[in-house]
Parts: sequence; structure tokens; C-alpha cells
Amino acid sequence: MTCNLLGSGGPPLRLGDETITASDHVRLLGVTISSDLSHVKHVGTISSSRFYWLRQIRRIRRSLDAESAKTLVHAFITSRIDGCNTVLAAMAGSPRTITDRLQHLLNASARVVSNAGKFDRGLTHLLHSELHWLAVPQRILHKLGVTVRRCLQGKAPQYLVNCCHRTSDVASRQRLRSSSRHHLVVPRHRRSTLGRRAFSVADPMAWNALPDDLRDPSLSADNFRKTLKTHLFRNALGHLAH
Repeated sequence: MTCNLLGSGGPPLRLGDETITASDHVRLLGVTISSDLSHVKHVGTISSSRFYWLRQIRRIRRSLDAESAKTLVHAFITSRIDGCNTVLAAMAGSPRTITDRLQHLLNASARVVSNAGKFDRGLTHLLHSELHWLAVPQRILHKLGVTVRRCLQGKAPQYLVNCCHRTSDVASRQRLRSSSRHHLVVPRHRRSTLGRRAFSVADPMAWNALPDDLRDPSLSADNFRKTLKTHLFRNALGHLAH
């Protein structure tokens, strides 16, 4: 069975006296959704618009101290990188063709904040040790982990809460080892590329991959965020070492 995505080739829709024509891209809540369900257009829009603002900040960088520069970069750049980034959950691993564009933007932002040159070395040290910024794939996983935890505590919208099912709540799995380790049920999905992008699939996969101590329900929200960030830092540095 194939998915027929017409895009702009689809028929127009009549609503009263108005005619709505089909489009290849639709913007919804800050996310550009393409007819082929790829994120190329969405990431491209973020990249081009945020680089414009980054150039404006660079022009006045000499008049700013480090904290003021960091505040502006967060307001205009990194907040947009992080906004709705869980739609890129399936891209947090490989392939990295999508997240690499956002990583390039994040790297350029780090250079502006630190007043470093384009070809200066030590970018990894700058991101991790000085700015304490996670790389884009880890930022996605961090947002996903925090969102899942809010779902398990009933602090997220109900439509997201309904996507999180504890293994211990399923009668046939209550005696499994995963039940005592606070795992979530990963639903079956047919498409390895499109199915994994669904929050109902991406959230339990990311949650189950966390260490046992991070899945402990007694962990406070602040400690969870800090420990999760430390865990993602260690994983990232471990991959770089290899």
C-alpha cells in the first residue's frame, strides 16, 4: 500500500464562496508541513530566517557583553531551533541530513556569543564546556524526554498523555522485567521512516532508552532535567571520543 500525496496537484476545495487551492506546504503552529511529510522545507525556513537575525546580531556584537549577546541569541535563534523540535524526533539519530542544517546554525550562534572567528578551533569545547549547549540531536531528545515525563505526570495535553502507556498498566506485561523498570509500550508501526515520527512511537522509544535512574517517578522535575542533560552530554562526548 502506498501513500498518495498530491500536494499542489490535488483538487481545490470549495467552502461557500471561497475556493481553497491545494499546496505543497502548509504552516501550522510554527511548523511547515510538506505534502511528502519531509522536514526539508521546515528546517530550511528556520535556517534562512534565523541566519538573517544572526547577521543582525553580529553587526552589533561589539557593543554587547557576553550575557547580552547570549540573551539575544536565545531570543532570536536557539528558541526557534528548539521550538516544535520534537517533530524531528526520528531525525535525532541517523540520517542527519536534516539536523545538520540546524547544527550549522547553532554553531554559528555559538561563535557570535563567544565572539570567535569562523575558522577558530575548539568549537566542541565552546559548545559543551563554555556555553553548556547540547547539540541539535540531543536537544531534540531532551525535549522529548521532558515532554514524556510531563505526560506520565498528567501535566501535558490529554492527546499527548493518551500516547504514553506504561508497561505495568498492561495486564499481559505486568510480570515482565520492563514493567518494574518503568518502561513504556512501543506500538507496532509499519513504516520504518514515517511511523517512527509519530509521537506515540518516538516518545516510548526515547523514554525506554534512558537509564533506569532517569525513569524513576520519584525524581523531581528539576533533577530530571539536569540529570537528563548530563546524560546526553556524556553520550555525545562518548561518541566524539570514538
